[in-house]
Amino acid sequence: MTTPKKSDPLTHEEVAAAADIFFPLFNEVHSRMPESATTEDTLKVMESVAKLGHKTRADKLLDEKSIAFGFNKDDNNDADS
Repeated sequence: MTTPKKSDPLTHEEVAAAADIFFPLFNEVHSRMPESATTEDTLKVMESVAKLGHKTRADKLLDEKSIAFGFNKDDNNDADS
């Protein structure tokens, strides 16, 4: 079997794997929406939640990187020295 090209149709297995990732995320957001929310409403909110999630992840990684290089020093330790 050859490796599929980027433009080839997805296989059943690829769609199933993507659905295994997508639907728990969709259900998490949809369960927090008002009862009158449509699927389209949920998808729009999912976009905003995903953007916030990516920003939060980037901020966390930046903080961890800063700590690793000693840029965030504890002010209390400086006063004691």
